[in-house]
Amino acid sequence: MFLNQSSSLIARFASDVKLPLSLERMILLKNAMIVDPSSKLDGKKRDILIEKGKIKEIKTKITAKATVIAVEGLHVSPGWLDIGAQIGEPGYEHREDLQSVWRAAAAGGFTGIACFPNTNPVIHSKSEVLYIKNNTQDSSVDFFPLAAASQKAEGKEITEMLDMHHAGAVGFTDGNASIQNSGLMMRALEYVKSFNGLILNQAHDHSVDLDGQMHEGMISTSLGMKGISNLSEELMVQRDLYLVAYTDSRLHISNISTAGAVELIRRAKKKGVAVTCSVAAINLLLDDRELTTFEANYKVFPPLRSVEDIKALKKGLEDGTIDHITSNHCPWETESKQLEFPYAEFGVIGLETSFAIAQTALQGKLSLSQLIDKLSIQPRKILGVELPVIAEGLTANLSLFLPNLAWTFEAKDIYSKSKNTPFVGSTFTGKVVGIINHGQLILNE
Repeated sequence: MFLNQSSSLIARFASDVKLPLSLERMILLKNAMIVDPSSKLDGKKRDILIEKGKIKEIKTKITAKATVIAVEGLHVSPGWLDIGAQIGEPGYEHREDLQSVWRAAAAGGFTGIACFPNTNPVIHSKSEVLYIKNNTQDSSVDFFPLAAASQKAEGKEITEMLDMHHAGAVGFTDGNASIQNSGLMMRALEYVKSFNGLILNQAHDHSVDLDGQMHEGMISTSLGMKGISNLSEELMVQRDLYLVAYTDSRLHISNISTAGAVELIRRAKKKGVAVTCSVAAINLLLDDRELTTFEANYKVFPPLRSVEDIKALKKGLEDGTIDHITSNHCPWETESKQLEFPYAEFGVIGLETSFAIAQTALQGKLSLSQLIDKLSIQPRKILGVELPVIAEGLTANLSLFLPNLAWTFEAKDIYSKSKNTPFVGSTFTGKVVGIINHGQLILNE
């Protein structure tokens, strides 16, 4: 599945540049392939000159007194945005704080993250939304808070979503706590209509398979593990589709994982239902056979599904049913993951590896332009935030990457405070060089 070669090209290059580098000086990207579905320059190689955070010139050849980034195979695209990363702070800073998550995001090529509200306290009022906004103003990564749809994300009482919308929340969700109460879900969908807001939900009916540990199938049966059925996801997908159609509102279904969910959403979109959805990168690459090792770092939610489900997910990306690929970044301290499998928490970190995983998994399925659309263009359309475009005179909000480079992910490539990943030692196709945003250049070592 993974290629068997790597390169120290980026390490050699990045060692010559101080990190992060202010863009008070000019930065010159040499012979960069532009990947921007929204630009006339899509698919063209150009030199790009950036001064004080703005794109000053885009030409075939530029000569300037500037910090030059000249890497063979360099590609540049509008900055990527991840929807649904867990941020830790406030309350769980030992897992992840705002500084560590922005550095992990930058390492993964993301210039923006829309963060889930499952902190302590939960982001369920104006004050918590402002806490995130005010404490990330100087970050090179944009933070877009997703506020809780219910108080404490408990699914019992609806929050003051209008206040949080005015404070800067871009959507409303209980994050990794699926909204179980159908009445609350309906009222939330109705509430946000007044300001064209968005409700997000991760589809899982808890009552169907309590205490499930992994995908329900032949592997779970052979291991004697309680399964998490496809049905538990698809029941809630169908419920939410009914509710969003009934309320004539807007819905995003986070991190779908089953063939049935893909087909349900495909049919709903054809009927004109205002629904979008995403898939986690790891669910495109690995299936439930990985669980035979009982390695807790393969314990994720939604769980690693069957080979047939993965095929359906890839098809859903190809035909536009699935709009966005997420990192599903979920940091956990060592004490929560290095346990016997049934006692370990669900989730792995994903910001640093999601592009590499997606590029590796989708070779021959999506073009590079289509992949960037899923990472940059569509998530911004879903949230209704400004779309960066590569053009002269506009702000430089850019992801820099080498899509064809084979490289091996190592422990030193982890910037998250948490280290819960199964991918150390794995070799991928596609490496992030860095990002340019808010007048800062961040390069990976």
